[in-house]
Amino acid sequence: MADNVVINHFFGQGADPTAADQFDFSLKSRSSRLGEMSSILMKHRFLRGFSPKEFRDMLEELGPSFVKIGQTLSTRSEILPQAYCDELALLQTQVAPLPFDQVYRALEDIFGDRLASTFSEIDPSPLGSASLAQVHKAVLADGSVVAIKVQRPGVRETMAQDIDIMRQLARGVSHFAKEDLMLNAQEVVEEIWETFLEETDFDREAENLEIFRRLNAPVVFIDCPHVYRDLCSERCLVMEYVEGIPIYKHDDLVKAGYDLEEIGEKILDNYATQVLDHGFFHADPHPGNIIIREGKIVYIDLGLMGHLAPTERAGFNAIVTAVGMQNPVKLKDALLAFAVSKDEEKIDHSRMLADLDSLLASYGAADVADLDIGAMLSDVLALTRACKVTLPPSITNVSRGIVTIEGTVADFIPNDSIMGIINAHITRGSDPIERAKDYLEDAAIDAQRAGEGATSALANSGEALRMLTRGQLKMNMEVLGSEAPLSTVSKIVNRLTIGIIIAGLFIGSSMVTQMQGVPTVFGFPFISFFGFLGAFVLSVWVVLDIWRKG
Repeated sequence: MADNVVINHFFGQGADPTAADQFDFSLKSRSSRLGEMSSILMKHRFLRGFSPKEFRDMLEELGPSFVKIGQTLSTRSEILPQAYCDELALLQTQVAPLPFDQVYRALEDIFGDRLASTFSEIDPSPLGSASLAQVHKAVLADGSVVAIKVQRPGVRETMAQDIDIMRQLARGVSHFAKEDLMLNAQEVVEEIWETFLEETDFDREAENLEIFRRLNAPVVFIDCPHVYRDLCSERCLVMEYVEGIPIYKHDDLVKAGYDLEEIGEKILDNYATQVLDHGFFHADPHPGNIIIREGKIVYIDLGLMGHLAPTERAGFNAIVTAVGMQNPVKLKDALLAFAVSKDEEKIDHSRMLADLDSLLASYGAADVADLDIGAMLSDVLALTRACKVTLPPSITNVSRGIVTIEGTVADFIPNDSIMGIINAHITRGSDPIERAKDYLEDAAIDAQRAGEGATSALANSGEALRMLTRGQLKMNMEVLGSEAPLSTVSKIVNRLTIGIIIAGLFIGSSMVTQMQGVPTVFGFPFISFFGFLGAFVLSVWVVLDIWRKG
């Protein structure tokens, strides 16, 4: 019964209503999936630790959601030892393939009767097998050689189930976790959910390919596959077949006459262009997504893309510039430009400036090219959360993309940095016409907001003058930064109050221990026993509370 109460507490409420319409998020299905995950964890004896290979095997067996987590961790050597990163890198390309008969049945479900007339040939051997999909080489009826990306049957439902379990766990844990000691787990899970929706919709990826191809058309060394939109759907993507050398095969690239340092520099320079000029960038540029073909860097998987509005691009430029200038005021303004909400009453400006001073003392003294961008952005995100400033997912996508691209080309240019290239890009400046368009767009938005604010201010000032002449005007004053000390004093008073109650219970219970002719419990008068018991319970609670909160 107790187990059912716990399960209901964590999973009985709060499922996403939109998701519930698409997937089976019942308590029974959650419990079944939890049991399956628990058995896999116990099978791999996760409590005793595991080798890099055992860790990879466990993630593969847990399913596509955990494979995606492993792929992300493979480029984060600051989180895991390098041996684990090297093993998890195999998840980029070495996921166990599906039997071809299952793939063919999936294609029959998608294309129906027109499958045979659309494709004259489909190679049973997969070109690649990833956690979400499998890719096969094929030939169209007109002779064009293509790659078919087919979503694994049932993968969308399984990943949705896993993420929904994470969502409910995050909501349950958030009631017990200290807000200032951990990430907002609910925000992280919701970001995973949005990423899942984007990566499992191949129609959206087809659109991403077209946009990316158009934006990078002037760049002679960047390319992506041509997409056949009329053959694409939510579960299937048909695109040009790209034959080349995967970027992670360093020896093959050298044998083919490529300069690894030149490849790394071009990748980073173009990535800076994607982020700062286009505002449309690859949010998951891991080694399995990049191929070198005929002297061109080809992105073959654009399922997850990041977007930055003109104001956000300008804000990111300002962040990098402010760090280089060691200017906490400019850095604060740049961060607030990303904020989802502009409610000044909820932003602790004094604390934010003080924390930014400390952050700049750590990172501002270093040359921009030597900055650990992953650590810096992680600290910035933690700082903004502590100061009650919520940033949109776009800055998280930028952070993840930059860290991933640096991990991808780390062996190519060990002495260079994406931040150095971004700083040089900002210094050079983007196209003047495009920059002017961005400034005009931002100026128009700011002018509209200023006009609305001025109108509102005039209306409020008139009301304030009328109240002043009638003696009805009152003033409330808030001392910034006073919430924390008052909260501490409140906790102290509460503990003192409970201490007085405990002392009163002990003294009062002691005074009535000599009563005669009344019911007893363990030799104590009824009233005295329960007084001692209440005092004991309260004492234990106070001690545990003091120990837990330090």
